[in-house]
Amino acid sequence: MKNKKQILISIGLVVVYIAVLIAWHCYDPTDNFKLAMPGADNRPQATARKADDVIIGEFFMKEEQTPNSNPSTLNSKHSPYAGGSRGSWPCFRGSNHDNIASNANGMSLMKDAFKEMWTLKTGEGHASPVISQGKAYVLDYDEQLSSDALRCIDLITGKQLWKRWYRVPMKRNHGFSRTIPAIYQNHVVSIGPEGHVMCCDKETGKMQWSLDMKKRFATEIPFWYTGQCPLIDNGTLVLAPAGKDTLMLGVDIETGKTLWATPNSPHLKMSHSSVMPMTLGGTRTYVYIGVGGVCGVSAEKGSIGKMLWNTSKWQPSVVAPSPLQISDNKIFLVAGYGAGGALLQVDKRGTGWSATIKDSYKASAGMSSEQQTPIRYKGTLITILPKDGGGMRERLAMYSPDNLHSPIWTSAADERFGLGPYLIVGDKLFAFKEDGELYVYSVGEKSMTLIKKQRVMEEGIDAWGPIAYADGYIIVRDSKTIKCLKVYE
Repeated sequence: MKNKKQILISIGLVVVYIAVLIAWHCYDPTDNFKLAMPGADNRPQATARKADDVIIGEFFMKEEQTPNSNPSTLNSKHSPYAGGSRGSWPCFRGSNHDNIASNANGMSLMKDAFKEMWTLKTGEGHASPVISQGKAYVLDYDEQLSSDALRCIDLITGKQLWKRWYRVPMKRNHGFSRTIPAIYQNHVVSIGPEGHVMCCDKETGKMQWSLDMKKRFATEIPFWYTGQCPLIDNGTLVLAPAGKDTLMLGVDIETGKTLWATPNSPHLKMSHSSVMPMTLGGTRTYVYIGVGGVCGVSAEKGSIGKMLWNTSKWQPSVVAPSPLQISDNKIFLVAGYGAGGALLQVDKRGTGWSATIKDSYKASAGMSSEQQTPIRYKGTLITILPKDGGGMRERLAMYSPDNLHSPIWTSAADERFGLGPYLIVGDKLFAFKEDGELYVYSVGEKSMTLIKKQRVMEEGIDAWGPIAYADGYIIVRDSKTIKCLKVYE
């Protein structure tokens, strides 16, 4: 009896299975479909993005703040904000564009080791921070997100306060980000590796406006990505896209609207150098070294944006340092990869101008530099000689503006810095070796004296990013790490 039941159940299951199988094969799921013309459902067109469709500033993240991470609430005796100090390093080479911080009066260099305040890991690159009112701002590249990211960091704690980023897939080429932001009032402006300009509110991170130099001006981005740092001059952002038609332009920092534009009549291309403001022959001028030559554009109100002069007599294929004014009418030009140095003289002749290369030489024959822009300080010129600088290669050196061929002082044979950065705070020069060791010199009229050195990065690699200083703190970096040090008491 039991076996008979099992047989009936098995037969029943087989019948059900066969019925389901037949029904599945016979069913037509399109039987109720109706033919419709494309677009009849009024669906919007697809919004698929191409690889170069960058939405600048697309994403934002704000960190939760605590009393210990908000500079406005710090009252520790170790905090510079307890006394109301609000030092800044607002742009590339500082507020005076000379890489000198003169506001260290009354402060003493720390006798013991410099105190490490915080460490920040970054994407591979050489971009350095600016500092304003207790916050540091740095453009980073997030390799996991394939994104440029503007990060706001608390100067004392190293806590990230906010981040704004946008996707821009790139391949690593000796790093990604290389530029330094610029701050003006409540604005912070960055230029990404592919020429994307972003302006944000420096307190809240709110997006204000953006500009894509590649798309708008047909800018040809340099092989190692953009190295040009933004210049903000009295509320006007000055850029050198060096594109098909536009060489330089001024942008209203509040609105992002173009105020003036300089035609690219010399046909220069974008270099890694930055625009520098100068007063030459009594005329305020924006000076730029592009690939193909050097130019001066009027910064005067009545003629702003007008090309004053240009020359193609000095045109290295790769330029990283920016032009350096050394007198009322002379500009020092320098580039790496064997280009060496040159002296440019600019003179006003009636209603016109002339620009003449008075001297040029290879790196082994005089003052030169490959990566960093030299410093003019109290009648001397300070540089780190490049790797092709002969027997004095990679040493710190001082020159007289009247003799660019023979140094008046060099650092010792074992004090070589590679492509590392340097700046002056008060009467002290801080030089950072490219392997992550910090040297401090006391600067005299015609010489420097080593007074301190300290290993900062255990295994520093390509520490090329410029140094920032404010309120007794310096910020240094190698290719993947940023560190903040307290150096003055």
